[in-house]
Amino acid sequence: MRLIGNILWFILGGFVMGLAWWFTALICAITIIGIPWAIAAFRIGTFSFWPFGRKVADKPAGTLGSGIGALGNLIWAILFGWWLALGHLVSAVLCAITIIGIPFALQHIKLAGLAFFPYGKEIVPIS
Repeated sequence: MRLIGNILWFILGGFVMGLAWWFTALICAITIIGIPWAIAAFRIGTFSFWPFGRKVADKPAGTLGSGIGALGNLIWAILFGWWLALGHLVSAVLCAITIIGIPFALQHIKLAGLAFFPYGKEIVPIS
């Protein structure tokens, strides 16, 4: 069932949004400062291509890591997160038009939240 869900997802919006994440990663990788964001964007872009069978979980972080992660999330949200989230929200509305697209719309909404705050998250398989 995950394979069918991933194939339908890829055709009905996952491909476009995955490319948007990878394009963002490319823009971030142009500068030395943006490389940590590029790595995160590339990882989430890959997740955006094939989300079913995996989930987003919180990373355990220490005191220093949470402060740096919050700053990284703020900078990310201002520069890139808002337009990636907007793309996922538009895709969610388009998917929600049909009954079959509602699960895909919910996945886009989850990815829109991840687009704002990617630091402190990891992608893990659903067991």
